[in-house]
Amino acid sequence: MTTRIGRERPLTVGIDVGGTNIRASVVDGAGEVLDTVQAPTPHAEQALQDGLERAVRELRSRHRIGAVGLAVAGFVDETRTTVRFAPHLPWEDSPVANELSDRLGLPVILEHDVNAAMWAEYRFGAAAGAHNGVMVALGTGIGAALLVGGELYRGSYGVAPELGHLQVVPHGRACPCGKRGCWERYCSGTALADTAIEMLARDPASSTILAREAYRDPGSLTGRKVAGAAQDGDPVALAALADFARWLGLGLAFVSDIFDPDLIVIAGGVSSSAALYLDDAREHYAAAITGGRHRPLARIRTTQLGEGAGMIGAAELARVALGDEDAPDDTSSVPTRAPGSPGRATASTSRDKASAGRGRASNGKAEASSAQGGKPVARGRKTAGAVRKSGTDGAHR
Repeated sequence: MTTRIGRERPLTVGIDVGGTNIRASVVDGAGEVLDTVQAPTPHAEQALQDGLERAVRELRSRHRIGAVGLAVAGFVDETRTTVRFAPHLPWEDSPVANELSDRLGLPVILEHDVNAAMWAEYRFGAAAGAHNGVMVALGTGIGAALLVGGELYRGSYGVAPELGHLQVVPHGRACPCGKRGCWERYCSGTALADTAIEMLARDPASSTILAREAYRDPGSLTGRKVAGAAQDGDPVALAALADFARWLGLGLAFVSDIFDPDLIVIAGGVSSSAALYLDDAREHYAAAITGGRHRPLARIRTTQLGEGAGMIGAAELARVALGDEDAPDDTSSVPTRAPGSPGRATASTSRDKASAGRGRASNGKAEASSAQGGKPVARGRKTAGAVRKSGTDGAHR
């Protein structure tokens, strides 16, 4: 692919560093996934760095790569070179980007996985055209990202926003973070399963599908299984999803009262079941937001890029770090270390600018998209558009 002045645009690698698997993709400037490799995630720090290097070198054997972006579920510092803490990875205050850059002789940036996914959706998917947006990723917990004025907002130290740990129920369910009553304890895949188990404990005879599952192994009950049982009409599963929808709507209203976004993107594993709960969540959101009758409401959509969003976004942010003139500037703290140069990366002080074609969304009514994302394929060409599924937008009732 070439730019408008004929210069070849760089290919970059985006890597989703998960607790179970490493997935690395070659992505071009149009968000097209050209090639993917996958391997199990090692759980020792040195072995993990070795695994990342192998993945990139395999892709470099088939493509000319300009930079690498890593999407990590954890705290990334404000320079985007160091992982402060990642609960499922062996990194703590680890200069991951600099070490991998030294190994590869390429620029490497780090990004929080949901920030990377939000950037991909903004550039190529459900958040295109948004001005102020929020992504809420519903999985084991809640991950989140903020887009403010077309720029990713990371806070002063790189860790914003931790929306999942806003306390919504004082003295409520215990959270692994050490607090009680966090939003993600009532609105996540884990929370959905916990709610169903609590309902079964009160009335075991009220369910057939979930009761059998819980009787065999209560620990095996997951949010996906509850959603599947709801699709089959299980009354407890349906009640649990109704409770989930209520907490999602209330939480989104809380977030909107603070940030006033024009768009909210729902992502994560639970988003694949959005047809079962999202309309109800919109109703709760519209009822709970302050002054809802006298203000525009945010559009609420599901992700269009699905599981590939983090890789695509990390690759696109790496392209920004290279200074690709056709890519919109990313937020501050872009590492500017030259490939193979000694010393630590420095941080750019430039602020993000939104791309020329992106502006404030004009429709103030809340819209919805039921688009569901797909998965990138290994060793094959797949475009960002190909992983989208078309959806419909509708207004709040």
